[in-house]
Formats: sequence, C-alpha cells, structure tokens
Amino acid sequence: MADIRKEQERDELHRAIWAIADELRGSVDGWDFKSYVLGMMFYRYISENLTNYINEGEIEAGEVGFDYAQLSDEDAEQAREDLVKTKGFFILPSELFCNVRKRAANDENLNMTLEAAFNHIEESAKGSESEDNFAGLFDDIDVNSNKLGTTVAKRNANLVKLIEGVANMGLGNYKDNSIDAFGDAYEYLMSMYASNAGKSGGEFFTPQEVSELLTRMAVAGKTEVNKVYDPACGSGSLLLKAAKILGKENVRQGFYGQEINLTTYNLCRINMFLHDIDFDKFDIAHEDTLLSPQHWDDEPFEVIVSNPPYSIKWEGDDNPVLINDPRFSPAGVLAPKSKADLAFIMHSLAWLATNGTAAIVCFPGIMYRGGAEKKIRQYLIDNNFIDCIIQLPSNLFFGTSIATCIMVLKRSKADNRTLFIDASKEFVKVTNNNRLTEENIAHIVDEFISRNGTQHFSHLANYDEIKAQDYNLSVSTYVEQEDTREVIDIVKLNAEIEEIVAREQILREEIAKIIAEIEGQK
Repeated sequence: MADIRKEQERDELHRAIWAIADELRGSVDGWDFKSYVLGMMFYRYISENLTNYINEGEIEAGEVGFDYAQLSDEDAEQAREDLVKTKGFFILPSELFCNVRKRAANDENLNMTLEAAFNHIEESAKGSESEDNFAGLFDDIDVNSNKLGTTVAKRNANLVKLIEGVANMGLGNYKDNSIDAFGDAYEYLMSMYASNAGKSGGEFFTPQEVSELLTRMAVAGKTEVNKVYDPACGSGSLLLKAAKILGKENVRQGFYGQEINLTTYNLCRINMFLHDIDFDKFDIAHEDTLLSPQHWDDEPFEVIVSNPPYSIKWEGDDNPVLINDPRFSPAGVLAPKSKADLAFIMHSLAWLATNGTAAIVCFPGIMYRGGAEKKIRQYLIDNNFIDCIIQLPSNLFFGTSIATCIMVLKRSKADNRTLFIDASKEFVKVTNNNRLTEENIAHIVDEFISRNGTQHFSHLANYDEIKAQDYNLSVSTYVEQEDTREVIDIVKLNAEIEEIVAREQILREEIAKIIAEIEGQK
C-alpha cells in the first residue's frame, strides 16, 4: 500500500510540474526553468509554514478562526522580533505567497513585488543567528532575467503562470507526504532536462531509494545519534533521510554538510527549511571539502552518509600540504590526481566518531585498481575500517548506467571480517531505469545487520582471505554467482542422440524404397 501511495503522490507531482513546463514551453530554457520551479516551491512553502505556525499558536490561545494571511502589515510587525528568534525569518502578510498570488494577474510590477518579497525575507534574518542560513537563498530565482522573457510584460506573464502552477501543486503538508516532494521534484526536473545536464556544474542526485538504503545501514542499531554529516551534500537528500528514518528530534546536535556547487548549496539550505529543520539544527557550508573543509570544529560525526562525485580531478600530490593533512596522511599516500574518490573516503573516515558508521556510494574502479588506490585500500583493510562492501544494480542513478557500490566504514568493528553483498539483481525495472523496492532495501539491510553469509548473495571474508586476493575489494571476487544454466544429463542426452540417429536411418531406408519404386515404374 505504501508503495502505491508513494507512486500516486509522485505521479501527481510530476503531472503538476509537467503542466508548468507546458505553460512555459519555449519561454524559459529547461535548466533555468528548474531553478524557478524549485525557488517558487520554496517561497510557497515558507509562506505556508510561517502562516500555519502563527495560526496554530493563536488558535491555541483562544483566537478561533485567526488567519495571519488576513492581518494588516502594521499589526503583523509587532510579531517580527519574536518570529525571527523562533523561526529564523519573517514575512509580512502582504508578501505571503497566497496574497502575492491573488494580485499577480493584475500586478504590472509583479517582478518588483517578488524581488522585494525575496529581499525582505533574506533581510529579516540579518543580524540574527539564522543570517548565514538565509543569505543568498533566492539568488537562483532572478525575476528580472531576460531568460524569463525579453520584456517586463513577458516576464510577468511567465511569473503568473509559474505562481499558478506551483499554487496548484497538491503538496498538502510537506512533512506528511510519503515521498520527499521537493527532492522528487528536483529529481524529475533533472531527468526532464537530461540533455542540459552538462550545464549543471556537476550536480549529482541520489535517488530516494538509494538514500533510504544508505541511511538505513548507517543508522542500523541506533535510535538516536549526535550528528549527521555529508561531505558532498548536494541538495541534502541524504541528510534528510536520516531525519526521516530516525526522527529529526533524535539527531541531537543536528545536520552538517558541505557542497562546492553554489546552486545545489542553496537548494540544500532550502531543503532543510522545507523539512522543518530549525535554523539552529543545520550547518551547510559552501566550499571545496577536500581542500577547505569547513567543519573542523564540529567533527567527529556519528553518522556519515555520502554520494561524492565519481572520479573527479583534485590537486593531490601537486599540493605539498595535503600529504601532511591529518585526514589523508595516515594512508601514507594520496588518492590519484585524476580520481579523488578515495580522498572523500579518507576524509569521511577521519571525521567519523569512534562509535560511528559511514556509508558512501563509490565508483567500482576504486575497488580493484592498483597504484595509490591499492595502497589506500590496504591501509583501510589492515586497520580493520571496512565493515561492508555492497554491489548495487546498474542504471540506478540519473545520468549514468554504471553499477555503483557502497562502502561502509566503522572505526570500532566487532571482528576483523568484511561482509560482501551482491545486490546487483535487487531491483525492478521502471521505464529506462532500475529502482530498488522496499523489499530489495529490506533484503540488503537484513543481510547487512545479520551478517549471516548467504550463498550467491553475500560472503563474510576474513582478513587473510582479502590479503590473499591482493586487497581487491570487488564483490564478485568473494560472492560466487549462481549458475542459472540448465544442468544437462550427458547419459540421457547420448541416449536421445542414438535414438534420433536410429530413427534417421529408418527414414533414409524408407525414402530409398520409395525412390526405387518410382524408378522401377519408369
């Protein structure tokens, strides 16, 4: 039932986004359209979130039928200071999404109205604890851009269509949706404009089912944790899965992430607000994690979940400082300049708490290539940091058909064995992509927790076994594939062949007789 409801909500959301795209077809380039839709969804959300928060408080205090959206700006002003302290921001009633929408079609200065509203929301947080979380949040929704239309009138006409489209989305209460509505909208918009993906500046999106699997493994056996961290957090989907699985109140000190891409950094902060994570419970930084990590004062982290970019270039040994960096120096060697994958893994391990778990999506090449990568694998195995390697199915991720892996790291393992799971067949096909179902995820997580070792599915390898394989960590090296070929009974087959040959001989003799009779009649 949950899967059916999820698909219905997903379809409804996709139809709503497609309807907006249809309205704006030819007016706005697809890649820019993505930012406008997400930005407007965010504006609607924080307007409704603030209104609901105020209304609930007033109704509880006996003001039945109170509606903040109906209040005058003058009357609302007196609540500003209090709301900035509790919610981190303030919106005047006249600048709420619902009120701007009512006037939009007749507002000749709609672009100015929206720009002022966005500026006022950001300015409301200035000088408060939430200032960093709101600065530049609306930068990607430029209402005066030529990309939106060549004249003010055209821009405003498109803004009306955009506002109406977002207003008609059946989002209800974001938190009550069984899908991650914002994350799903992002994923769908990415796939709609796949041909423009090159413009994205390296945006990666982790499908929600992969996020679910990764996070359930990272929090296995825990009901609460101190902090959750993602060193390449993108739009924040992995951090938010931890909030959903554990309950945000059970992540005691909050959510931490770092993202190099400005657009996705903004989306991540937006996504935190969309999931009602209070401004003092998240810290998302914008910088290069490998060269300039921003959370030295916050580590270690009890849960680390990440899907870092695959095989990107980094400075590596061109930068003499890096080999002495305490995150990388323990392995005695740096990840290759052309492939930073293991640098992200070493960074995550360095910032992992003693009782913590890190689950990281990996490119399969790092499991078997030689050189520096082999030396880093050897360091990880010799020091007993690798808990599990999982081979995922191919074609799970948007933009690549590669079959990726998951590496699970722990600093305090119960024994010196590593579990290998072959989950390459755990999927259902949905259109052109493969998708993990609830059953697939449960099967993998159950095996990860029980560590039983199941023929053709998993294998628990001890240290000597891995050393004998020259530190190759490919799952196929340890989990024997099931032979699905038909077993042939040779004795039975030979008997059948003999029978066929004998029958063939009889037929030949019959044919020879017929031919002889025909020739005799001539």
